[in-house]
Amino acid sequence: MADTYVGAIDQGTTGTRFMVFDHSGQVVANAYEKHEQIYPEPGWVEHDPTEIWENTESVVTDGLADAGLEASQLAAIGITNQRETTVVWDADSGRPVHNALVWQDRRTTDRVEELQDEDKVEWIREKTGLEADAYFSATKTEWILDNAEPLKLQSSRGDDLRDRAEAGELLMGTIDSWLIYNLTGNHITDVSNASRTMLYDIRELEWDDELLDEFGVPESMVPEVRPSSDESYYGYTDPDGFLGAEVPVAGALGDQQAAMFGQTCFDEGDAKNTYGTGSFYLMNTGTDAVESDHGLLTTIGFQLSGEPVQYALEGSIFVTGAAIEWLEDVDLINNAAQTAELARSVDSTDGVYMVPAFTGLGAPHWDGRARGTIVGMTRGTRKEHVVRATLESIAYQTRDVAEAMEADSGVETTTLRVDGGAVKNDFLCQLQSDIIQTEIARPEVDETTALGSAYAAGLAVGYWDTVDELRENWQVDREFTPEREAEEVDAMYDRWGDAIERSLDWATEE
Repeated sequence: MADTYVGAIDQGTTGTRFMVFDHSGQVVANAYEKHEQIYPEPGWVEHDPTEIWENTESVVTDGLADAGLEASQLAAIGITNQRETTVVWDADSGRPVHNALVWQDRRTTDRVEELQDEDKVEWIREKTGLEADAYFSATKTEWILDNAEPLKLQSSRGDDLRDRAEAGELLMGTIDSWLIYNLTGNHITDVSNASRTMLYDIRELEWDDELLDEFGVPESMVPEVRPSSDESYYGYTDPDGFLGAEVPVAGALGDQQAAMFGQTCFDEGDAKNTYGTGSFYLMNTGTDAVESDHGLLTTIGFQLSGEPVQYALEGSIFVTGAAIEWLEDVDLINNAAQTAELARSVDSTDGVYMVPAFTGLGAPHWDGRARGTIVGMTRGTRKEHVVRATLESIAYQTRDVAEAMEADSGVETTTLRVDGGAVKNDFLCQLQSDIIQTEIARPEVDETTALGSAYAAGLAVGYWDTVDELRENWQVDREFTPEREAEEVDAMYDRWGDAIERSLDWATEE
């Protein structure tokens, strides 16, 4: 085992990473490549699936080469992915019929409002655990079939896409399915990703015929659903392909569930928050699919081979790290690391609140027409105040979710495990601890998303025998405890609610 490892393909919103882990969960290889963000119209976000696959080949090859490893040393490959992002491709050629519609894409908001007008929101929630929202894959797939002209450069056929879908000629899937298909030739997803499509019944654990019919998605289009850690394997890489080796592909998890798995949140009540482009707060609720009365999602956490599904409550925050990227885009900062320095240079935001609702608001507000708002500015407002307000918005949005989580679950979070790029920022971690008045634990290996998918694949092939081995690997880098008084923080948080109100239902002309 000393010279074997587990690889993880982490296909995220802004780029693709390949990491290799040893038996102690330490990183031995790491390669990353960005892909283009495509914005055809305001509120529309697309990715090129072919570019994503080519980048995946590139980072896997580069990561192994940089570490001096052979593909044959990989005991397994796991996959984790940006979740609801949706691809439709030709079953025969394997070529996409349109760009992927990204989870952030809001073009189907009108369709969601139709569902609301038809009183179908509760019906959808009962089956899927999800809010009816443009975020999920169902309306994205429907839009592609109804509106996408087959790309002339990619398809010589002019047939209507709906006719082709009905004839079994088209496949759909989230990015995990797209990668598994390209790696193994098999059309497979795992339960965690299936639960994010708004087409899957999370209690019956099957594609729902009524939902497939509602959104006009033929059952022949959807992938086979398998456990997140699958001892039967999803398939093998082609020994004649780019890797030159037959490696089992044996685990897949949506990125937030993968982070929960990598943070070893295996027990009921364990919680984590991942700070990436958006932030995603998940609490393991065990084998009970807890219904939310406070705007959270009920979702599948993970499933191990031969074991029951573990569920989770999730608070999805659409924009956190992307708000820091926006500060860079408008030249308020030169790089993300500068935010802490600027925020520390002032004692407060001087009454400024920033609501980063660039793509609407997720949990617990669920307003697809909310838009980014800065309130409370005066002539004395400087960029330092806006930068600090942006960091505070990340912490406030997390508190929105944390309070909803405690109300739904009846479990008080004593320690929140955090991960993702933004948690390298000590100022943000301390701010987060202060604002939710909870201990924050940051692990040594903060790439827990990739680690979680590696763990899932490694368990499937026997590289690790039990989840207890994985718990032993988890090590704390630093803990943060509240330093500010609850009364002071509560007053700040009350004004945050006022700022949220001003951002709601803004994009009424789109």
